[in-house]
Amino acid sequence: MQTSELPDLAHTDTKLLHWLATATAMAAVIAAAGTLQPDPTATASASTPHGTTAQHGTAPVAAPDPERAVFPLDCGGLENTVARQAPGDLDGDGRPETVAVVHCAAGSGTPPSGVYVLTQGSGAAPRVVATLVDPAQKMSVGEFAVRDGIISATLLGYSSAAVPRCCPDQQEKASWQWRGGAFVRSTETAPSNA
Repeated sequence: MQTSELPDLAHTDTKLLHWLATATAMAAVIAAAGTLQPDPTATASASTPHGTTAQHGTAPVAAPDPERAVFPLDCGGLENTVARQAPGDLDGDGRPETVAVVHCAAGSGTPPSGVYVLTQGSGAAPRVVATLVDPAQKMSVGEFAVRDGIISATLLGYSSAAVPRCCPDQQEKASWQWRGGAFVRSTETAPSNA
C-alpha cells in the first residue's frame, strides 16, 4: 500500500454526529426561508384602468376634474365647455393627468378649441400645466384620445375666412408625448375634406 504524502484529513472522515448537525442546520435554513416569503395575496402595485399605479395599501390617485379647473380661455363673458376629456399618466410619475378639449359655449357654429393638460395641484382645484392647442389657432378637435402616455387628436381648420365655420376644409393629425421635460408634438397632414 502506498502512503499519501498529504497529511491525514480528519474532517473527511464523516461520523453520524456530523450528518445530524448538517441536517439540522439545513432544516433551520429552509424553515427560516419559508418565514421570509412574501404574502401570496399582496402585490407591489396594482394597475388602474388608466395606466396609473397605486402602492399596496393606498387608494389610486384620482385624475384631475376639468370641470373644476380655470382655463386660459377668453370667452367674452360666456361660459366655457369641456367638450372631451381623457385621463392618463403622461409623465410616468404614477399620478394621472387629464387632457381636456375646451371651447367657449357658443350657440351655433364651431368655436375654436383649446387642448389643455391638467394636473392636480396642492390646492383644491386642478391647474393647467400645458396648452397643446391654443384657441387663437382657430382650430377645432375631431378625433381625440390618450393612450399609453400619447395624446392624439385630429385638428380641423379653415383655409380662409371665406370658408363657413360649420365646415372645416383642412385637417391635421397631431400627437404629443412627454419627453425631456416638455410635450413634444408630431404632426401628419391629412388629406383635406374639400
